[in-house]
Amino acid sequence: MPQFDFTHVFWPQLAWLAVIFAALYFGVILPTLPKIGKVVDRRETKVSGDILAAEAAKNGADALGEQTDGGLTAAHVEGRAVVAAAQAKAIKAVEKKLALADAKIDAQIESAQLDLEKARKKALGSVESIATDAASDIVEKLTGKRPSPSSAGKAAKAALALN
Repeated sequence: MPQFDFTHVFWPQLAWLAVIFAALYFGVILPTLPKIGKVVDRRETKVSGDILAAEAAKNGADALGEQTDGGLTAAHVEGRAVVAAAQAKAIKAVEKKLALADAKIDAQIESAQLDLEKARKKALGSVESIATDAASDIVEKLTGKRPSPSSAGKAAKAALALN
């Protein structure tokens, strides 16, 4: 086989290899290398531009986030102030209602005490008349004579005063 006879064929094969390599290099690779270089440069420019745009967007978002945080903090402070004012207003309203209720209860207590005093005087008057009658009955049973109402009333009053 002649292809395995390296003593006679090696140098011509090497020459054909160089010719085909040169034809491929100058015919295919050399015209396409500048095009590939331009595509790579455009791609690099686009990527670096996108990175710069992303950094600018991130900085803008960070600034907007800080502004939003400041606004939220201000809103929280304002909300707390509104809640505190509402609480103070509610406390004043409750205190006013409690004062009115206390005054009403005090008036009711005073009225009840007056009613109790009237009932006590009435009861004491009834007790006095009952004591006068009882004292008159006792004196009548012991002595056989009924005492006068004025002297029996004095005796009953004296007996009630001892208690």
